[in-house]
This record gives sequence, structure tokens and C-alpha cells, in this order.
Amino acid sequence: MSKKLARLAILVSAMMLIIGIIPAMAQDRIVVVWYVGLGAGGQAEQVEAQNAVVEAFNASQESIELQLQIVDNNVAYDTLATLIATGQAPGIVGPVGADGSNAFAGNYLNLDPLIEASDYDISQFSPASVEAFRDSEQGLIGLPFATFPSFIYFRKGLFDEAGAPYPPQAYGELYTDVNGNEVEWDMAALRDLAMYMTVDANGNDATMAEFDGETIEQWGFVSQWNEARGISTMFGATSLVDAEGNATLPEAWTNAFNWYYNGIWTDKFIPNASQAGSDLLANGNAFSSGRVAMAHTHLWYTCCVGEINDWDLAIMPSFDGITTAKLHGDSFRLMRTSSDMSMEQQLAGFEVLTYLIGEASNELLLVYGGMPARAEDTEGFFATLDENFTQGVNWQVAIDSLAYADSPNHEYNMPNYLKAKDRIGAFQSLVESTPDLDVAAELATLVADLWGRKNKFK
Repeated sequence: MSKKLARLAILVSAMMLIIGIIPAMAQDRIVVVWYVGLGAGGQAEQVEAQNAVVEAFNASQESIELQLQIVDNNVAYDTLATLIATGQAPGIVGPVGADGSNAFAGNYLNLDPLIEASDYDISQFSPASVEAFRDSEQGLIGLPFATFPSFIYFRKGLFDEAGAPYPPQAYGELYTDVNGNEVEWDMAALRDLAMYMTVDANGNDATMAEFDGETIEQWGFVSQWNEARGISTMFGATSLVDAEGNATLPEAWTNAFNWYYNGIWTDKFIPNASQAGSDLLANGNAFSSGRVAMAHTHLWYTCCVGEINDWDLAIMPSFDGITTAKLHGDSFRLMRTSSDMSMEQQLAGFEVLTYLIGEASNELLLVYGGMPARAEDTEGFFATLDENFTQGVNWQVAIDSLAYADSPNHEYNMPNYLKAKDRIGAFQSLVESTPDLDVAAELATLVADLWGRKNKFK
């Protein structure tokens, strides 16, 4: 181990002990550490629920001691990498989707032997949802837990004030635009509506010649907490990685980022980085400010949608006749904490995993904002959400959006995953913060930077 890595390991362990993350091992119990931070789990309500789940699990049996380790998302990747490198890997990580787990591919346990040894019934899930967690090299590395379809959130109050028809709420419906014309609900219609819903300090909307783009007080659209690969799905499901593992530039990326860039800097119906991060737009949580008419994001955003409960859900627009509603799916992963893990230790971790996706799932799904993997639990899940959002939300939009999930999924793995993701993030930052940018040139540079000398990701 390098001196730098050793120092990091000592620092991580010391910090955990100081704040009580790793209490002493309970006598005669197998300790399983549950690592939270790669995905959801850091919000106050989520922390409270997770602590309650741990307490309930530990009280339910006497053979396993479950310990919760919550790490801030900004440092969760580096912290976990250090723990793995120093032989201190946690027993289970999650909730985490493909994006959060890709960086640690190869470190997960294959669940197939544990399912067989414990006689766990996987018929409670659809075969397709189970197979979605099967990796050709690692085996079955997860079980279904939560799905997070994406769609359009919109504010009824802003539409009512503008006298604009709501965006459609059923796939296949035409949209009646502000002029009374029936049009296809596509990316062009979304742009037109978003411009109409963008308003300056004098009450002019972005379709008017008098509109002042320097005094905007309300924006028509925001891509809420989406990274660049997710933004691109509005124009189709594609990948920056070709079949040989080389970097490539799909046409959807060119279409998406010309549309997105023009929306920010020319048409001005999307806030730029400075505007989105301002107090006016809730310091980055723009839709929650009440000053954005529409937002594209996932079901998990119910965690953070804000206190202005005049919102509802609308369907995703199409492009060239194809509709894509990108999908997130979270579960938990068991990790190889050492090369000589006993079957008893592995089964202890599996018992925790099945508890989290089973007996504890209702409480966790509510605070994570995820649809249950078991179809029979869906109605009760949304009924409970209705208790929090009493304005009346058309949850059928979320259910129907599952049929339009992106394939390939936008959280696909990439060689040198974290470095590639950072470079893609830098491109997105340029788009959102730089006027007079040559988008085509920056896209070409992005692909060139992802390529190495042998046409592989660096």
C-alpha cells in the first residue's frame, strides 16, 4: 500500500470512530456495515428512516449487528475506494443505481449461490427485472427494489396564471397549444411552450419582441439535477461507447445539446448555471423555487420538490416520433469485504439485503421516492404519497413512463468510469455557463478527450 493510501485509510477510520459511525463489534454477532452515500440516503428524512430500519433489524434477531455508515455524496466515491483498497470495505452499499455502482464493478458478490443456499423466493419479482441486475462477468449482483421513471413536473398555478393549456398527461395525446392548435407533443412543442412560460420583469414572455432576457423572473423549463447523458435521452437512447468500447458521438447528442444550449443562451427559457445557482432559483433546486414552469426529472424528486404543492406530472415529449423516458433503478449490492469471506458472513449480508428490499422496503421507498419493484405494492405506495401531496397528482404518468425507458440506459458503464464521467461533467458545465460556445467543436473535443492512443477511453 502506498504511503498516501495508508494515510487516507487512517484518516477515514479515525473520522468514522470520532463521529461514531463504526461502533465496537457486538459480541457473538456478525457485523454488517451498511454504506450509504453513492445514491440517495443523505437527506434528513432519509437518515431518520434508515436509522429506524437499522434499530428494528437489530432488535428482530440476535445473530447480526447492522451498522449504518452515511458518507456525503461528494466524497462517497473516494471514501469507498479507500475502504476497499485498505481491506475495510462495507458489507452492503445502497441504495445505489447503475451510475453509483459502475465505478466499483468487480467488487460485488454474486447472489446466485446465496439465493440457492437460503432458498430465497425470487418469483416475487418479474424475471425481466431480476435479469436486469445480471452482469455477464460478475453474475447476479442485485435484486429489484425501486424504480424511478422520469417525466415532466409542471406548476399548474403558473399555467393558470398564463392562461396556457397544461402539457399532456397521457402518452399518445396531442397537445392543444396556446393558439388552440392541436400539435404533436414533441421537443419542438416543449420549446414553444417553455418560451411562452418564460417571463421577464415587465411581464413579457420569451416569444415577444419586447422580452428582456436580462430581467427574467420566471423560466419555462429546467433539466432538474440531470447529468449530460440523461439530458441527451430527450432525443433518444444512445451511448458514447460503441460496441468495441471506443468513444463515439451519437446524433442524439448533437441534437440534444444544440437544443439545450440554444434554450439557455438564445431562446433563454432554460436558466444558465449562474441563474440556476442563485437565491432566486433556490440555489440549484430551481423547480422548488416556484419560478420554473416545467422540469424534467425523476420520481425521486418528490423528496425535494418544495413546499409549493401546485404541481402535477406530464408525459415526456417525443423526438422524430420516438418517446424516451429515462429510467433510474436502485437496489443494494453486497461487497467482497475480503478474499476469504465465509459463507456465514455472505449469508449474513444477504439476510440484511433481503430485509432492506423486503420488510423494510415500504418505509425506505417512501423516503427515497421509488416505485416498488413488486407490482402489488404500487397502489399503496402512491396512496401514501397522496397523503403528503394533497393537491392531487396524476401518478399514472409515472407508471406509464416505464414503458418508454431508455435502452441502452443512460447510466451505462464506461472504461475509466469516474474519469470519463468527470470529463462529461466538464462539458456540461461549459454548455451551462459559457455564452458564444461552439457546441459542435466542444462535442468533438469531448470525444477526442475520451479516446486514448488506441481509440479507447483514457
